[in-house]
Amino acid sequence: MSEDPPAAPAGGSTRPPSLSAVLEALLLVTDEPVPAALLATAAEAPAPEVEQTLADLERDYREADRGIELRRVAGGWRLYTRTDCADRVERFLLGGQSARLTQAALETLAVVAYRQPVTRSRISAVRGVDVDGVVRLLQARGLITDAGQDAETAGTLYRTTPLFLERLGLRTLDELPPLAPLLPELDELDDASTSR
Repeated sequence: MSEDPPAAPAGGSTRPPSLSAVLEALLLVTDEPVPAALLATAAEAPAPEVEQTLADLERDYREADRGIELRRVAGGWRLYTRTDCADRVERFLLGGQSARLTQAALETLAVVAYRQPVTRSRISAVRGVDVDGVVRLLQARGLITDAGQDAETAGTLYRTTPLFLERLGLRTLDELPPLAPLLPELDELDDASTSR
């Protein structure tokens, strides 16, 4: 009597998965950018091979006109929905709820991004209004976080988070666009805030 061969796995093949398949599977279950070195460890593959495979996948997604894309942001790699599909995805996920930040939140976030680490009183001085509620909102959304205490005032310092970089599609803060030339110089803003 002969034995039946073992059933093929769900993918239909008994071969081990390719490195690109393993990397896609790992990236599919992450909710933040993953450094290539960590992916190499998880995939049990050499780091240079993983880097090359990620670059190839990034290109393949772009050229195939797929609904997702692979991006290198905030020190790692992550799968995203394509930018030109964002409005439909947002409507689907939010069911009409607004997830956009208010003008006040955007202004406060910009002050933190360009001045970090910065205290709440400095942010208020630059914006000319109380920012307590907005700072709490930005912390709750994970866009800013505590960064210790100011040595002079003992006020809490704030800085942006990796999620901030990720949401803006930036690798580092150095990629922030330069401030418009019509804005007052930051030194002038400091002088104005200390003279109050």
